[in-house]
Amino acid sequence: MTHKKKLIVLLTAAGLLGTSAVVGAAGMVEKVTGILHKDVKVVVNGENTSLTPVYINGQAYVPVRGAAAELGYTLHYDAKNKEIELNGKGQEEADYMRGTGVIVNVAEDKGQYRIELLGKGSNSWVILFADAKTVIKDQAGKAVAAKDLKAGQQINVEYGPVMTMSFPGQSHAAKITVEASRAVKEDVIQSVKHTEDGWQIQFGETKDGKAVPTLTLNAGKETSVLTPQGESVKWEDLKAGTKVRAYYGPFETKSIPPQSPLFYLVVLSDVQAPGKMTPEAAQQYRDLAWEKVSDQAKHIKTKKDEAVVEIVSAQHSGVMASSDEQKKLLAEIKAANGNLVTVTYITDQDELLGPLTAVFDFNTKAFIGFNIRK
Repeated sequence: MTHKKKLIVLLTAAGLLGTSAVVGAAGMVEKVTGILHKDVKVVVNGENTSLTPVYINGQAYVPVRGAAAELGYTLHYDAKNKEIELNGKGQEEADYMRGTGVIVNVAEDKGQYRIELLGKGSNSWVILFADAKTVIKDQAGKAVAAKDLKAGQQINVEYGPVMTMSFPGQSHAAKITVEASRAVKEDVIQSVKHTEDGWQIQFGETKDGKAVPTLTLNAGKETSVLTPQGESVKWEDLKAGTKVRAYYGPFETKSIPPQSPLFYLVVLSDVQAPGKMTPEAAQQYRDLAWEKVSDQAKHIKTKKDEAVVEIVSAQHSGVMASSDEQKKLLAEIKAANGNLVTVTYITDQDELLGPLTAVFDFNTKAFIGFNIRK
C-alpha cells in the first residue's frame, strides 16, 4: 500500500465532517478554542466508535491518532520532517460501503460537491461529498468531472469508510460509476393499475373534460417505490392524484402516449392526503413553526415566510415526540393512518445534522415535535 493511499484514507476520515488539513510555515503555531460535542457520533463500517468531534469555528475535527486506530492503521509522526505516515496492518484497500441509486441533487460546496443519493439497502438516503480524491468514471471507464454530475443519473458508489450518524447519513465518496441517465418527471398520477408484468402508471392532462394520457411508465421487479427519505411504499397504496417524482428511461417508445421503463418512483405527497394545501393554510403552519424554532434563529438560513410546508404520512415520518402527550397523539395519528404537516428550514448546521423540521398534526395543528436530525 502506497503512502498516498494511506494519506487519502486519513483525510477521508477527517474530511467527511467538513474539515480540511491546515498546512502552515514551519514553526508557526496558532492557539484555537473548540467545543467538544459528545452527542455527535462517528461510525466506521457501520460500527459506533469512541471518536468525539471537536468544533472549531463551526467545523468538526476528529483526532488523527484515534481516527487512524479505528480504521485499523497505526500512526507514525516524523517530527523532523513534520510528516504523518499511516501503516496499514496488511490492508491493501480501505473497507468502503457500497450503494446504488439515483442522484436527487448536486450542489457545489466549498470546493467539493454535495450529492444527495436516493438508493437501496440500509443506507437508502445519504449525502455524499465528492472532491479531488474521488474517482468518477462512466461504464466505459472514461473519466467524468464532478461538475458534470446531475440529478437523474443512476450511479454505483463506494463511500466511507466513516459515516456520520446524522439523518441522512453523510460520508466521503471514494469512487463513483455513472451507469445511466434517467429522465425525471414530477407530476400527479393520472391512473395506476396492476398488469401481468408488474404495475403501470400514467401521467396526463385534461382536454374537453376528458383525461388524456401523455406518458405511460411500466414498472417491474427492479422498480422501487419509496419516500424522499428512502422508505418503501406499497404499490397498492398509490392512487390517482398522488404527487410523485418518476425516474425513468433511458429509452422511450414513439407510441401515443409514449411508454418507458420506470426505475424509481418517489412519493412526494401522502397517498391519503386530502388535496393540496392552500397558501393561507401553509402560512399558518409557518407562523406556528416559527414560534417553535425561535431559539434556533441564529442558525436558520430560510426566511420565515419561505419555509417548505408539506403534508406527509405519519407512518413515514421521522418525528421525535418529547412529551407523553405528544407521544400519545402521534400514536393515535399513526393508528388512524393519519397525516402530519412538516415545516422545514435550512440551517448552517445541515452538513452535519440535516435540516430543521417542525412537525404538526394535520387535523388539529397541534405541535408534535421535530424530525430526528442525526
